[in-house]
Amino acid sequence: MQPSLKAVSRFCLFLLCVFLAATRPALAQGRDSVFLQNLTWTELRQDIRAGKTTILIPIGGTEENGPYMALGKHNVRARLLSERIAQRLGNALVAPVLAYVPEGRIHPPTGHMGFPGTITIPVGTFEQTLEYAARSFKHAGFRDIFFLGDHGGYQRYEVTVADRLNRRWAHTPVRAHAMQTYYRVTQTEYVQALRRLGYSNEQIGTHAGVADTSLMLALDPRLVRLRQLRSNPNPGPSEGVYGDPRRSSAALGQLGVDAIIARTVTAIRKDTARR
Repeated sequence: MQPSLKAVSRFCLFLLCVFLAATRPALAQGRDSVFLQNLTWTELRQDIRAGKTTILIPIGGTEENGPYMALGKHNVRARLLSERIAQRLGNALVAPVLAYVPEGRIHPPTGHMGFPGTITIPVGTFEQTLEYAARSFKHAGFRDIFFLGDHGGYQRYEVTVADRLNRRWAHTPVRAHAMQTYYRVTQTEYVQALRRLGYSNEQIGTHAGVADTSLMLALDPRLVRLRQLRSNPNPGPSEGVYGDPRRSSAALGQLGVDAIIARTVTAIRKDTARR
C-alpha cells in the first residue's frame, strides 16, 4: 500500500523538526557565543568593529584536587566564570582556556606534582605564552586584554607579563591587565561569607575544602564525586586536601560565584573607564 501524499508531507515535516532541534545547540554556540573559538574570523572582525574590544584570557591549570574532585577543576571553573563575566560586560569575548601552568618541579616533585595527572610547565614558558597570546589579541584589534587566573600560584606572573607589555605598549591605546580581583574574591569575600554561616577555617580550607568544592558544585557538579565524598572519611593533606569538603553544597558555592562575577565585572569596567 502506497503512503498518501499527506503522510509523506507529515513525515518530512517531522524530519525537519528533528534536524532543527539537533542543530540548535550548535547554532547557539556560533554567532551568539562569547567564546572566540566559536566564531569565524570574519564574525570576530565584525564584533571588534562593533565595539567588542575587550578579551578575557581564562587561566586554569590541570592539577590534583583530592580524591573527590576532577583534575580539570580550574579549567572548567575559569571557562564558565569568564563566560558569565563576558555576558555581563556585553563588550567582551573569551579566549580559549590556558590549561597548562606552572605547578612545581617534576624531579624531585614539588607542589601538586606528587600526584598523578598534574601537568606543569616552566615559569618562563607560561609567561611567554601569556605574552604572545596578548600580542596576538592586540594584533587582532582588541584594546583591553585581561588575564583571569583561577589559581593562586601564578598570580604574580600575570602581573609581570602585564607590566612588561604595558611598558612596550606605552604609546598605544592597548593595555594588558592582570585582573587579580577575580582570584582575590575567593580568598576574602567568599571566605568571609562562609565564616558568617558558621564554617571554620579548617572546614573552609585552602585546597579542595568546603569553599573550593562548593564552587565546583555550583558551576559543574559532574566534576565532584559527591556520593563518595558524603560517605567516606575526610581526606587529608596526604590525599591532596587542605580543608573539610564534606559539608560542601551548590548553595554555598553560589555565594562565591555571585561575588566573583560581580566584583570582577566592576573591576574590569573601572579599569577600562580609567584608561
